[in-house]
Amino acid sequence: MPGQSTSAEAGLMSGTRVATAMGWRSVEAIAEGDKVLTFDAGLQTIVKVSHIRLWSAEESCPRRFWPLEVPAGALGNRELMHVMPGQNVMIESDAAEDLYGDPFSLIPAEAVEGTSGVERVPAQGDIDVIVLHFAEDQIVFAENGALFFCPACHDVLQAASSDSTCQPYAILPMDEARFLAVHLEEAQATNRAFSPQDTWAAAAMA
Repeated sequence: MPGQSTSAEAGLMSGTRVATAMGWRSVEAIAEGDKVLTFDAGLQTIVKVSHIRLWSAEESCPRRFWPLEVPAGALGNRELMHVMPGQNVMIESDAAEDLYGDPFSLIPAEAVEGTSGVERVPAQGDIDVIVLHFAEDQIVFAENGALFFCPACHDVLQAASSDSTCQPYAILPMDEARFLAVHLEEAQATNRAFSPQDTWAAAAMA
C-alpha cells in the first residue's frame, strides 16, 4: 500500500550524500547523535532522523509525489540530481542580492520547476526520504554542491504555523521564489551566452 507523511513532498531522497564529521555519508546511514556539517554553525548533532516511505512501487505514484530532475547548475548543484519538490534549498545568486540585498535565498525546490530544464520525472520504485533534525534549523552541504534545509526537531505542522520572525531561516513564499527562479534562468542563459572563451576572444580582438 502507498504511504504518505505529514512532510509530504519534503525530505532528502535516499542516496543523497551530506558532509559529516566522518566525511561524505548517505543520509539513510546517518543516525541520532551523529555530527553533520552545517552552513552557519559548523558541526552540529543530529537529534532525530525521520525515515519515510513516501510511496510504494506497488501502486502508481501520483504526480505530486514525483521527484524533480534538476540539471547541473540549476540549484547550485554541480551535477544532475533528484530532489523532492517540497524540499527547501538555499541558493546563491546575484539576482537574489539585487532583489533582496542578500545573495543567499531559501526556496522550495518546486519553485524552479519549468525553468532551467527542471522537471518532474515519474517515480521509479519506492520513494524513501529522510529528514535530518537538529536542535535548531540548519542548512547542510550535499556532495553535489547543493545546500539543503533541515528543520529543528519539532512537529512539521507546528513549524509551518509558527511565527516566521522566530525562524533563523526565512523561506521565500512560492510566488517570490518562482519570480527569483525566472531571474536565475535568465542569468544562467546570459552566462552560457558569454562564456570565458568568448570573453578571451573579445579581448584578444580589441
